[in-house]
Amino acid sequence: MATSSKLTPEILVPRLGEYLVQEGKITEADLKKALAYQQDMLSQGSSVLLGQALVDLNLLSKEELDAAVTEQIIQLRSALQDANRNLERRVQERTAELQSALQRLSELNQLKANFVANISHELRTPLTHIKGYLELLVTDSLGPLSPEQKHAMKVSQKSASKLERLIDDLIMFSLASRGELSIQLVPADITLIVDNVVRAMESRAEEKGVSLHTLYDENIPLVQVDAQKIAWAVAHLVDNGIKFTPQGGRVGINVRIEDHRLISLTVADTGIGIPQERLPEIFEPFHQLDGSTTRRYGGTGLGLSLVQQIIEAHGSRITVKSTPGKGTIFQFALPAASAPANAAE
Repeated sequence: MATSSKLTPEILVPRLGEYLVQEGKITEADLKKALAYQQDMLSQGSSVLLGQALVDLNLLSKEELDAAVTEQIIQLRSALQDANRNLERRVQERTAELQSALQRLSELNQLKANFVANISHELRTPLTHIKGYLELLVTDSLGPLSPEQKHAMKVSQKSASKLERLIDDLIMFSLASRGELSIQLVPADITLIVDNVVRAMESRAEEKGVSLHTLYDENIPLVQVDAQKIAWAVAHLVDNGIKFTPQGGRVGINVRIEDHRLISLTVADTGIGIPQERLPEIFEPFHQLDGSTTRRYGGTGLGLSLVQQIIEAHGSRITVKSTPGKGTIFQFALPAASAPANAAE
C-alpha cells in the first residue's frame, strides 16, 4: 500500500513543474526525470511530491524549492484576493441592478394602481347615467315599451349591474395596491351578513339552477369585523361558487363556533373544482385559470385576490381545498367580538 505524502506547502501549489521550467530553474529533461522518479517510487509503495523528487535527484536545491513554492503561494493568494474583489464588485453591481429593478417595478405597480383607480372612477359617472336612464325606460317613465323592448332593457340593466360590480372590484383593488384598503372593525352579526348575501344571490342562483343552503351553529356570538367588506368577500365566494357550479349543483355556507372564541365561515360548492397544483394561482390578481379568449367563465380575475386581502386585513387567512369534478371549499375564521384582536391568526 502506498504511503501518503507529508502535508507540506508544495501540496498547495498546482503545476509546480511547469512553473520551474518557465522560470529556468530546471529543464524539460529534468522534469521528465523527476516524474519518472515519482512513478518508480510509487511502484515501490512510496509517494513522493514532485519538488521532493527534484531535490532527491539533486536537480534543485531545497532552498530553491522553498522559494519557488513560497512565490507560487503568494501569487495564488494574490489571484484569490483579486478574484474575491471582482466577485464583491460584481455582487454589488448586481445588487444595485436588482434594487433599481425592484424600485422600477414598485413605480410601475403604483402607476398601474393609479391608472386603474382613475379609469374606474371615470367609468362610474357615465355608467350611473346609463343605469338611471335604463331604470326610467324599464318603469315606463319615458313612455310605454313593448314586451320585447322591456325585456331588452332588463337584459341591459343586468349587464350594467355586472359592469358596476367589475368597476367596484377595480377600485377596491387599486386601494389595496396602494395600501389604502381601510378596515373599520365593529361588532357585527355574521349570520345576518350571510343571510343578506344569500338573499342578494338568490335570483342569480335560480337562473343558474343552483341551490343555496346555510347552516349555522346555535348562539353564534357577534364578530369583530368590517361588516361591509366581509359581506363583499362572502358575496364573492358565493358568486364564485354559483359561477363554477353546473345546473343542479349546490352552494353551502356554514357558520360554526370554533375553539378560542373563533367563528369559522365555510363556503362549499359542488362545482368543477380546481387541480391541486393550480390552487396557488387562484389568488393572483388579474389571473384566470382559463386564459383563452374563448374561456367559458367571465370576470377580471381580481375577486379572490381581494377576498384574500380583506381576510388577511382582519388578521386571519383563507384556505382552499378542491377536487376536480367534485367542488371547492373556502374557509376562514373571524374572532368573536369579545375575543383578542389577534385570535384569528
